[in-house]
Amino acid sequence: MALRRILKNGDPALRKISRGVTDINPRILTILSDMAETMYDADGCGLAAPQIGILRRLVVIDTGDGLLELINPEIIEQSDELEKSEGCLSIPGQRGFVVRPQKVTYRAMNRNGEIIERRAEGLAAVAVCHEIDHL
Repeated sequence: MALRRILKNGDPALRKISRGVTDINPRILTILSDMAETMYDADGCGLAAPQIGILRRLVVIDTGDGLLELINPEIIEQSDELEKSEGCLSIPGQRGFVVRPQKVTYRAMNRNGEIIERRAEGLAAVAVCHEIDHL
């Protein structure tokens, strides 16, 4: 595993659309591991691959319930709304109020290629939405 450099606001890569992952290979698994290490080192609760300059649909999240590694994540249902202050590792030292769903259901693949479908609420829902927005 290795720490990756987190791109900062203004970097053109942060405005590009990420490609889906078609093959879960050793390179993808290394990227996921590096992303998790980078996120923890930066004291974040989420990181998307474009934030480290890789335009692939990969996300890692840990809001206190353990590490989630999501490949090709998508939100399939959302409900309620809340306005909450959130930050971003690509915009260090700044926070802003954003309206997000209070609850989301998302679908993704895990590192084993299994399709998972889960429901997230509160901070976990905010993190899922925020990281998917990066993609």
